[in-house]
Amino acid sequence: MPKGFYFLILAQFASGLADNAFMILGVFFLQEQGYSAWWAPLLKFAFTLSYVVLASVAGSVADAFPKSRLMAAMNLLKFTGVFLLLAGVHPLLSFAMTGLAAALYAPAKYGLVSEAVPTRLLVKANAWLEVSVVLSVMLGVALGGGLIQWQLGSGQTSWLSWSAGPQWWVGTQVRDAFGVVCGIYGVSALLNMGVSPLKSRRCIPLTWRGLQWSVFWKHNRQLWADPLGGMSLHVTTLCWGSGAVLQFAVLRWAQTNAELTLQQGAYLQAVVALGVMGGATMAAYQSRIFNARRALPWGLVLAAVLPTMALVHALPLALPLLLLSGWAGGMLLVPMNALLQHRGLRIMNPGQSIAVQGFNENLSVLVMLGLYSALLAWELPLLPIMLLLALPLLGAVLPWLRRRA
Repeated sequence: MPKGFYFLILAQFASGLADNAFMILGVFFLQEQGYSAWWAPLLKFAFTLSYVVLASVAGSVADAFPKSRLMAAMNLLKFTGVFLLLAGVHPLLSFAMTGLAAALYAPAKYGLVSEAVPTRLLVKANAWLEVSVVLSVMLGVALGGGLIQWQLGSGQTSWLSWSAGPQWWVGTQVRDAFGVVCGIYGVSALLNMGVSPLKSRRCIPLTWRGLQWSVFWKHNRQLWADPLGGMSLHVTTLCWGSGAVLQFAVLRWAQTNAELTLQQGAYLQAVVALGVMGGATMAAYQSRIFNARRALPWGLVLAAVLPTMALVHALPLALPLLLLSGWAGGMLLVPMNALLQHRGLRIMNPGQSIAVQGFNENLSVLVMLGLYSALLAWELPLLPIMLLLALPLLGAVLPWLRRRA
């Protein structure tokens, strides 16, 4: 892999680390401020909304500017989102701004990957990227939990309190923790600025036609109509929605079934992320573009593990199940993502292809998080929720397994 690719991986890791720590801190912030439990998934909902709303814009913007510079600017916008939360802006608006930055960051990130390596190395490049994403999730949620524990246990005056300065800072016990998150966003921005162009590719000027929804929808239909692109898009779309809900379902399982704290539940999310990393690494060595369909049975494994988790109350039994769920996700998504990027590059520009993928996957996230919040508001037990969560996974892989048979 070119050296610039590794700088990209480091920048992505730092940005993802801060995103996930910010999410855990945001959940604690809601609990601290007295919000009901069903508000927590809405943080992710607000974060993800821009991926859908800006779908027709994000790809064109990513193709119109040097991608490394755009990614650096978006990290600074994420920094601003954290600052606004501390300044008293509603948490959903703060996470919406951070999500706006992430929505423009993603096409640039994945576009750089597709430009950096030849087709034969796309699976390995995606495995590297997936490992960095999963490591950022694993260490990010652990960092968020650790920062909460550090702040609650230190009993020291916050160095961000500025008692002699403005009085409009929100009263919270974890203000310093949010400051650490801001610092990581700054480091990621610096890393992005240091990424040299991996391949010479002409920037495509922004035009009104390129930003129109009708043009984006045409690209969306093209990718769905492609036999291999449509299959991989179908699988990744439904799996992303289920994975987003799983992130919050693990926290609820930890607090209800295992009677753990939020911080300890965050560490369990890291176990899932560790499994994804292992599955992604194995997929990099076992899978190729031409045999990506062989990964589909892992979707059935994931669908079987989720309801089983709801029946378990002992932590020693839950840990291998969480690890297996992550492993199945990594084995399934890495080949599907590589196949989807390969087909997307054949049909349209890289930024547009990634924007189409992001639109579908994050629309699935919004729908399923909205449903999950409603089920929590209705106080539905965890087992029925997990059973409902398994249905999209079955719908993702069964049709294609039947065609293969």
